[in-house]
Amino acid sequence: MQQQPIPQQPYPQPQQVVAQAQGSALAAGPFAHPNYTVKRSYWSFLGRVTRVYAPDGMLVAYVKKPVMKWKEEMTFFADEAQTQPVMVVKARQAIAMNLIRDVFDAATGARVGIIRQKGLKSMFRDTWELLDEQEQPIGLMQEDGSSFLRRMFPLLLGKWHIEVGQQHCAYVKQVWRFFAKEYTLDLSPNQGRIDPRFAMACAVLALMAESRREQAN
Repeated sequence: MQQQPIPQQPYPQPQQVVAQAQGSALAAGPFAHPNYTVKRSYWSFLGRVTRVYAPDGMLVAYVKKPVMKWKEEMTFFADEAQTQPVMVVKARQAIAMNLIRDVFDAATGARVGIIRQKGLKSMFRDTWELLDEQEQPIGLMQEDGSSFLRRMFPLLLGKWHIEVGQQHCAYVKQVWRFFAKEYTLDLSPNQGRIDPRFAMACAVLALMAESRREQAN
């Protein structure tokens, strides 16, 4: 199915995006911290497990990506028993160059936002376009640094930035660890521009992109 092109227009001004992000009922409590740690173990049966931790070490999100699934779908739970769903990320297509993923609030079913991968650009530099619930572009997440060298030398650590309204609101940085993949999600410059859950989904997608490249090498 042919995808509809995203209108080419300037991103909304930051104050417009602030109003959207502040509408989240969960942008408090465990989702009010300025930074988080995102970890993925290398071994898990029939899926890869990712955990998001608050600065005090408290588990904020537990994500298990099943392997045997035609269309990608991930549920973020607040607990390892997977009894308290927080957010659902669903791919619209099974395979696509510019894969689109919808991010939903698990409690209400409301769409928090959309993440659209820029396939050709991502071959050389990870790039995702961020859209609001009305499918209007509001920003992007992009890999920083020597992205081309990292594709030849996977041991080089990665970093990404998230921008909304042409202003940086979060940073994702890889941390060197044996037998695990670890990232920091820095939301200190956010100022209400982006729902923290949406930023966590972006960080997990950056981690997944790294894992796919490593498996291909």
